[in-house]
Amino acid sequence: MRRTRTVRNVHQRIVQAPAETVGALVDRLAAPDDPLFPTPVWPAMVLDRPLGVGADGGHGPVRYRVTAHEPGRSVRFDTTADRPGTGYHRFDVEPLGPDRCRLSHVLEVTLGMRAFALFKLAIEPVHDTMLEEAFDNAERAALGALPHPPARRSRRALLLNRLRWPRPAAVPVPDGAALLHGAFARPDFTDAWRMPLTPGMPRDPRAWRHVLPFAELGADGAEVMLGKDASHLDFRASLVTDDNGVTLATTVRLHNARGRLYFAVVRHLHPFVVRRMLRRAHRRLAFSTPPAGERNATATVWGASCRSDRALHDRRDVL
Repeated sequence: MRRTRTVRNVHQRIVQAPAETVGALVDRLAAPDDPLFPTPVWPAMVLDRPLGVGADGGHGPVRYRVTAHEPGRSVRFDTTADRPGTGYHRFDVEPLGPDRCRLSHVLEVTLGMRAFALFKLAIEPVHDTMLEEAFDNAERAALGALPHPPARRSRRALLLNRLRWPRPAAVPVPDGAALLHGAFARPDFTDAWRMPLTPGMPRDPRAWRHVLPFAELGADGAEVMLGKDASHLDFRASLVTDDNGVTLATTVRLHNARGRLYFAVVRHLHPFVVRRMLRRAHRRLAFSTPPAGERNATATVWGASCRSDRALHDRRDVL
């Protein structure tokens, strides 16, 4: 008989804002302007349709489906795979007065003993950090500022974040790298590496120009080209962005025997170096991005204000 353990993990936060305002934030989970999920430092919640019963998706490797949704009050997600376990998680907003509410998140999942050990070691620290940062975002968006120091990221959570950070994938040099394509008529070497851009990460290629320590030689739309010329070889690198990713493409032109000898050695180190530098810049920019509760607060405050004005107008009509 398979041995199992049931995990029940509960987070709660008293928010000094109306339940209507905080509930509106929960209703925007997985939307393009999601103000709660702590992206881009942690994986975004992605659903196959707007939040509502039947929507499928997840965040990172966790997969689930919306099985209950009371707009402005609660939403429940049930797991759709048995890894790491079967169960649910849910957000709830409970009014505590006209300008005060309780925001809570409950995770309940049944795990095998091996999955339970993995959860305690590697999943729970990240889960706890993500939830506290989501609650911070709720306060930022509802109040306009965080009324206390932000949630602390534990060393274990940061280590796991570093270990699980996406890695660049080899791709063809994109068509959008027009400056790079025009740099050398007959290059001796080219390669390209791409990383995904998650919600909140900059799409302006100039934000990525410090990936490599070379001078900027040109910019055109979604491309910035860096490079350096030397007696033995010329080097160019382009950073190209689009809505979904950033690509670092490089090309080299060799001049003489010294250049060929030099690059015969360097070309084996080059992929490792550029992948490492692109991944490091990707993570650094993710951590320096303003939190979702700040990026998407304007729509929340404006929307809550409009709803309050409409409610006041309705009450006056009744009176």
